[in-house]
Amino acid sequence: MMVDFSQGGAVCHSRHGLSSGGKKTSKKSRTRRSKRGRRRRNKKNNRNNNNKTPPPFLPPEAEEGNIEYKLKLVNPTQYRFEHLATQLKWRLQEGRGEAVYQIGVEDNGLLVGLSEVDMKASISTLKKMADKVGADITVLREREVDYDLDRSTRRIAEVLVRKVPDDQQFLDLRVAVLGNVDSGKSTLLGVLTQGELDNGRGRARLNLFRHLHEIQTGRTSSISFEILGFNSRGEVVNYSDSRSAEEICESSSKMITFMDLAGHYKYLKTTIFGLTSYCPDFAMLVVSGNTGVAGTTREHLGLAMALKVPIFVVVSKVDVCSRGTVDRTLRQLERLLKQPGCNKVPLLVSNPDDAVTAAQQFAQSACITPILTLSSVSGESLELLKVFLNVLPPLSNSKEQEELMQQLTEFQVDEIYSVPDVGTVVGGTLYSGVCREGERLVVGPTDEGHFLRLKVVSIQRNRSACRLLRAGQAATLALGSFDRSLLRKGMVMVSPKMKPTICCEFEAAIVLLFHAKTFRRGSQVTVHVGNVRQTAVVECLHGKDELRTGERAVVRFRFIKHPEYLRTGAKLLFREGVTKGIGHVTRLLPADQNHLQNQNLQQL
Repeated sequence: MMVDFSQGGAVCHSRHGLSSGGKKTSKKSRTRRSKRGRRRRNKKNNRNNNNKTPPPFLPPEAEEGNIEYKLKLVNPTQYRFEHLATQLKWRLQEGRGEAVYQIGVEDNGLLVGLSEVDMKASISTLKKMADKVGADITVLREREVDYDLDRSTRRIAEVLVRKVPDDQQFLDLRVAVLGNVDSGKSTLLGVLTQGELDNGRGRARLNLFRHLHEIQTGRTSSISFEILGFNSRGEVVNYSDSRSAEEICESSSKMITFMDLAGHYKYLKTTIFGLTSYCPDFAMLVVSGNTGVAGTTREHLGLAMALKVPIFVVVSKVDVCSRGTVDRTLRQLERLLKQPGCNKVPLLVSNPDDAVTAAQQFAQSACITPILTLSSVSGESLELLKVFLNVLPPLSNSKEQEELMQQLTEFQVDEIYSVPDVGTVVGGTLYSGVCREGERLVVGPTDEGHFLRLKVVSIQRNRSACRLLRAGQAATLALGSFDRSLLRKGMVMVSPKMKPTICCEFEAAIVLLFHAKTFRRGSQVTVHVGNVRQTAVVECLHGKDELRTGERAVVRFRFIKHPEYLRTGAKLLFREGVTKGIGHVTRLLPADQNHLQNQNLQQL
């Protein structure tokens, strides 16, 4: 017997004279051919069915949050319009002044779409609703929905609704700028905030530097702040057209405050202080397209991940390298982000639609890492970064903000200045409560563990006067004639009603990320907890004699200089040379307990 595969199926030729062209055919062969025919017909039917794409879906609409689905908004009655306006006001409150409307989408997430006439009428109604509540709308994107060949093409629209600024109550997001030295961080911020492209020799960064040696070397050694605003229509508001900081704040509904951190390794403690004390909402890791992942890039990425700060990547200087070099850098980043310990999903942004999608998914999922490529000299893809920042939503909702504002006032002191004709000024972040002009607070702890009374004379936020400061906002407070020598970084200003717990010793659950030898009792490390930065000694390791890289333990630390104000549950980061570890505070040991425990240790 032989088998012929020339026609795609097997046909048997036996010695009995049965062939593919023979007159006689066995019952077995007929059954086989009928089965093959049925299979062909089933495949053809499946191909026809596959041509009809199943209806696309979004996740079902959530009751909370700032995202609203609407199938259509065509000619609503007056009662219905009032209800829709109230609903929009709720969504704006949930998004702290921003809301996203998906038009042409059912509540279960089904993308139904609308005709062109209905879409225009729906957007017109949404515009009237926004006007009623004091907001503006911007159509972010429109998409066609064509999943049924028998129906005409329909569209869905994604619309951003943003409150018009009133009384400086704009949405403020803080973005920490990380990356290796000479990667173009300061230049990029100068281009974004000044509105002018760089000349290729660093002209755009000169306005950001605070010290002469920074201008001479071109390297940032301190923390500087720059602001970029977006108005209610999504347009950029920066220092172009000779605007002042006060004019930017008055015209903006959304403010991005960039914290330009140092890239050189010898300024690593300054970078860590910026990440831990200023509580950034997001981190922007700038990578040079021609050098790739080098220097402190991995270090900065690890710090942001340890502190659980969402991070996105910007590949700069694409104008001075070939496409192949940029692709090599992107492959490097992809391998770095996907490796164990990171477990990120890189999302390359190449058009405005990608920028909108990346901004929304980035805020919703901790594993998404958007990657943008751009040039500060040619301006290539710079608009994509602006679209991304414009759409980027806040991480906390209004409910969490209200809960923090109900607590007692707590302001972290991060910077201290002496200003002529003003007096002592402190800069920092209001962790909880509200702070008003003329309010009386106490500041401490001093070296002896005491708190001193003072009065807030005036408040400035983003370089413009402000009368009320809310939880989560950064500002500078003028303290009048208060003696500056009594203040230091790491102090807190709290309400007199609060009874702050200060300690010289505390316990923390830690993970030792790296140590050249072993981590044991007596080891000294620099501890970073919020705005606190001080050397501490390891007093004991519970249940263990020593720790090696990758091991966990509960450790008791003792500050070597003066007591500090800490909170249980606060994130902790410690380092000394190549030694690094992270954890959180589990227990505070007040001064009286420290004294008793030290006595017990001496008796033992």
